Parts: sequence; C-alpha cells; structure tokens
Amino acid sequence: MYNQLSRYGAIAKALPATTGKIFWVLNSDDTILPVIQDMFPVDEDGVTRVYTSLESAYAALTTNEDDCIILGGHGEHAVDAMVTFAKNRIHLYGIDWLLGIHRDKGQSSRVTMGITTAATDLATGLNTGVRNSFKGIKFQSANTKAESLYTFIDAGEYTDMEDCEIYKSTDFDVTGSAELVCNSDSAIYTNCFIGTTVTTTVGAIIRANVLFTKDIVAGKQAVEPKFLNCTFAKNCGNTADRFIYGASADAITRSCYMKECIFWNNAAAAAIPAQNIAFGASLTVGSVLLHNCSSNNAATAMSTTTGVFVDGTVADTAKTGIPLQTT
Repeated sequence: MYNQLSRYGAIAKALPATTGKIFWVLNSDDTILPVIQDMFPVDEDGVTRVYTSLESAYAALTTNEDDCIILGGHGEHAVDAMVTFAKNRIHLYGIDWLLGIHRDKGQSSRVTMGITTAATDLATGLNTGVRNSFKGIKFQSANTKAESLYTFIDAGEYTDMEDCEIYKSTDFDVTGSAELVCNSDSAIYTNCFIGTTVTTTVGAIIRANVLFTKDIVAGKQAVEPKFLNCTFAKNCGNTADRFIYGASADAITRSCYMKECIFWNNAAAAAIPAQNIAFGASLTVGSVLLHNCSSNNAATAMSTTTGVFVDGTVADTAKTGIPLQTT
C-alpha cells in the first residue's frame, strides 16, 4: 500500500499546472496503465482520460481550454496517418520533461510514423493551432511515401517546442526533404535536436534539417521564428547540402533569430557544406540573425546569402559583437 501511495504522490507532483483537463497516452502493455486508469477514471462529464493512442487522446481535447496530453515513455506511440494538431492552446508533454529531465535527444516519449500509403501523410505531425506547445518528445518518421518528405510541419502561431528531437530516418537522397518545416508565426524552439549525424546524405542535393518554405499549408510562412540553443545535426555527403534552407527571397518574413545554436556535421562525413545556411535568393522581406552560434566540421562562413547576419566571434575577429551581413 505504501509503495502504491508513493507512486500516486510522485505522479501527482509531476502533473502540469493547467485549468484544462489532463489526458494520458500509454501503450496497452505498459505496466503503469492500470495505475493511471485508477487515478484518472472517466470524469463527471463522461470524458475518458486515459488512452492507448495519440489520435484518440487528441480527439478528446477541447480547443482553447489548455488541455494537456501526457505521453508515456514505455515503447513508441506509432501513428498510422499524419496527426494534425488544429486545435488551439493544447499541450503535449513527454514523461521525461514532466519529471524534470530536459534532454535534447533520446526522449523516452516517442511519436513515430512508419510507411504509409496516403498522399496526405506529409509528416508525422502537422501543427496549425494557436499557442500549442510540445515538450520533451521525440518525433520520428521512417516513411518512404513520395509525398512524405518531413517529420514535423509547424504552420501554427506562437508554437512553443522545447527539449524535442526531430528525426527523419529516410529520404537522405531526396532534395527538398527535411526534418522540420518552419511555416509558423512567432514560434520558439528551445534546446531541440534536429537531424542526425548517423546517416549520410547522398548526392548534390539540399536535404535540410530545417526548411523555410511557403504554402505547404496554404497561406502559411515563417514569421519571426526563434531557435534557442538548438543543435542541427548532419552527416554530409556533398558540399551542396545545407543545414538550413529556404528557396525564395520571401522565405523569412520580418526576422529569424538563432541564438547559441550548433551546426554539427559528423567528423567522419564525406563532405563539408559550402554554407550552413542558404537561401535561393537574397532575402527581401526579412532577415536572419545568428547570435553566438558555432559550427563543427561545417562551413566556416555560416552563409553567403544577403540578409543573413552573424555576430559573435565567428563574424569577424576584429569586430566581435557587431552584426555583419555575410556578403
């Protein structure tokens, strides 16, 4: 009895503070499942609180009420189709994050997608909601469907993603594929690990970690995103590859701020990118500022695109701290 009560107390202390409802997603063979079901029975509104799939838990959320989903860390949470997070003010937490474990990769709560057949499965997850948050989760795609080029598409507003890993284990020979598509307005990504240093990209292609491109979701584009203390990881097979890429002059609207981020290319990689950040044309309606960012076995010049500025010691040893345009 003492151990059971202690377990209840530990779980209760870890719960997020919210005025909304809390839902759980646990695999059916997770030994903690009956404990959570006992703690969170069907409530007075007839709403089930514990589920064995992310899709069913998401369906139970109410938009704009700060409802939360807690993802268990036993096994992976596999989805059969792209999950669209269209509701507003919803929050997904990995169990590591709630327990105070703030890692940038290898989270125990994983949302994964295998090979599917629907052309609409562009990614494992698509966020179009307002003020949604994702904390302490690994998002992964192993899809080889021709249209499934990404792992996570963010086309929401004020997204907050923290301590998440985003990884696509396929399409390393497909130009235009990427882990994260940033089409969001005023999103913030903190301490995230995007990409991998394991699998080598193939051919003279751009297979970016982060892709800035308009209208994957109609009318959506990157507006003032921030990347703080993020790692962009790559095993580069050709100098043509890039960590960050946008094809058009208006790929960034107003600004993109990257603070203390790391561009990490495997030391054993076959090639070093000629640029870490590139755009298909000089930026005309926005700019990128990199503040105290570093690169390892990557380009010495962060970018040569007009509109990308770099400060810190990598900008110019004689003018440290003064933002310099990279052309």
